[in-house]
Amino acid sequence: MLQRFADAFAKENGVKVAVQVSTDVRRDFGAAAQTGSGPDVIVGAHDWLGEFVQNNAVSPLSLSGDLVAGFLPSAIAAATLNEQIYGVPYAVENIALVRNTALAPEAPETLAELVESGLALVKSGKATNALLVPVGKGGDSYFAYPFLSAFGGGFFGQKANGEYDPGKVIVNSDTSIKGAEVLAEIGKKKVLSTNVDGTNIDALFNAGKAPYYFTGPWAIETAKKAGIKYAISPLPSIEGGGRMLPFLGVQMFYVSANTKNKTLAEEFVINQMASTEVQEALFVVGNRPPALKEAYEKVAAGNADVKAWFEAGVGAKPIPNISAVRAVWGPVAQAEADVIAGKSSPRAAFDAAQKQVVEGIKKG
Repeated sequence: MLQRFADAFAKENGVKVAVQVSTDVRRDFGAAAQTGSGPDVIVGAHDWLGEFVQNNAVSPLSLSGDLVAGFLPSAIAAATLNEQIYGVPYAVENIALVRNTALAPEAPETLAELVESGLALVKSGKATNALLVPVGKGGDSYFAYPFLSAFGGGFFGQKANGEYDPGKVIVNSDTSIKGAEVLAEIGKKKVLSTNVDGTNIDALFNAGKAPYYFTGPWAIETAKKAGIKYAISPLPSIEGGGRMLPFLGVQMFYVSANTKNKTLAEEFVINQMASTEVQEALFVVGNRPPALKEAYEKVAAGNADVKAWFEAGVGAKPIPNISAVRAVWGPVAQAEADVIAGKSSPRAAFDAAQKQVVEGIKKG
């Protein structure tokens, strides 16, 4: 799809443009950047930004105030580091509560309601799993985060300007521990299991074996093909805390710091990829809510699913885009898995994870 817009841009500007596909854009672009080569523009996730800036691989962009105002504020926040904007966002994504409406006609307001109704379905033999959340033996920090965020916990504190602060790791804060205690509680009840991971979770939901599933837009097509009648709603709230807020992921266009065609590359990204037409077209390919407000409103008017995904992400914070986040994923994931499996207490597991994260950030 991008080829069509790239060809039009090339014709208009009298240049040649090639669109290439990589199986690992982050790795390949990073390697090319170190040698001063590579593409002029890449498409990728916003949480690559810290690494790219640290390696001087991408250039900041000059977006007009009007253009910035046309995007979702959260998308611009995701593209911003050190108070500079480094990308043009085109799509946002987050997880939500997807339920099998044959088993769960109504969306539960609280996690307690979800657990109670889910376990009742398991007890009656109508389901094998009360709730599906990918965990696995090694855990999954991305899906653990909403349990922490419900109490104001998470990975990092924030600076006065709203950016994440690598010097403020809050993995074992009292607020994060409250979320970890919930993980321990529902793990003990067998609501969550380390036997459920990315290799089997879709199959379980698509076989009608679970009423509730924490997942993202990527899981919907197979559910449709399996004939599952589904509904999408925000994650529930947790008693004693607030609503479980997922991370927000943002897809965007970066301009290489090594480009020899900086003016053209920036024009392509800023003037072409930030258009309503392009963002609507990109939605058709990826089914993620557009990052441009006007494009989102047009798409949402005729698509109930995209509206539901967007509403489930209201209030969500972007995945940390600082390079220090690389030190977080492994330790927090393992702490989550150990707590759910009952191998460690929440305090011990998350204290250990905090120490590992801090040490990992120091090592760089």
